[in-house]
Amino acid sequence: MSDFYTHIRPECLVPWVQGWKQPTGVEVREVIRRAGLTGSEAAVLVGLSGKGASRQIRRWISGESHIPYAAWALLCHAAGLGNIWLIQVDEMRELRREHPVE
Repeated sequence: MSDFYTHIRPECLVPWVQGWKQPTGVEVREVIRRAGLTGSEAAVLVGLSGKGASRQIRRWISGESHIPYAAWALLCHAAGLGNIWLIQVDEMRELRREHPVE
């Protein structure tokens, strides 16, 4: 078995308010692999339930639908990529001043 890791773009590993970019399906697959999870286990981790839960994971991997930031952040944490959602309160306030929500 190879130790080859697919590259995950840095802009996918930042807080949402700092310009998070949607990961590709390949990146989603890689994060699930690094976490050591099956599709079903990944679904449970991010709070998906029901018979369509595993299918939703496959949709994210295929690029058929986008993964929500919260689900991505949980998977990144499980994969050992850190708490990508953390941001200092003062930094967040400054970002909001620069880019107000309408």
